[in-house]
Amino acid sequence: MISKKHIEKLTSDCLFGTDRFVVAIKVSTDNSIKVFIDGDTPVTIAHCVELSRFIEGSFDRELEDFELSVASAGADQPFSQLRQYTNNIDNTVQVINIEDKKIRGILKKADETGIEMLEEITSKNKKIKKTTFGELISIPMSEIKETKRIITF
Repeated sequence: MISKKHIEKLTSDCLFGTDRFVVAIKVSTDNSIKVFIDGDTPVTIAHCVELSRFIEGSFDRELEDFELSVASAGADQPFSQLRQYTNNIDNTVQVINIEDKKIRGILKKADETGIEMLEEITSKNKKIKKTTFGELISIPMSEIKETKRIITF
């Protein structure tokens, strides 16, 4: 069986010196490997192909059969690293805290201890929905269960 540690080492070697980084690695017992990457600049298909070929080239398919998938971290995936928070400053995010309360707003600051965001306040008057932003709120990292970027059109 292929180990997650081995895949972590390979991805680290391949991505060293780039603005890309690993967000998640999943290795199942049947050697199905999924690698999700993100970057300070947009991740392209070419970046995913490069990493996929690097990993695949490190194994002998005659000795070890595996399935490999390399993809960019999608908007539906929660943040897993501080770097993702800092890359999303001034973007709309949704935080779910440890009490399962959803807080939506514009991310203004992020560090190892916590984040600051302008909380979004939505009010409905008859059939008109109005969104405004309240005060700057602070949320400690220890109280964040999940954070995702909200794509607005």
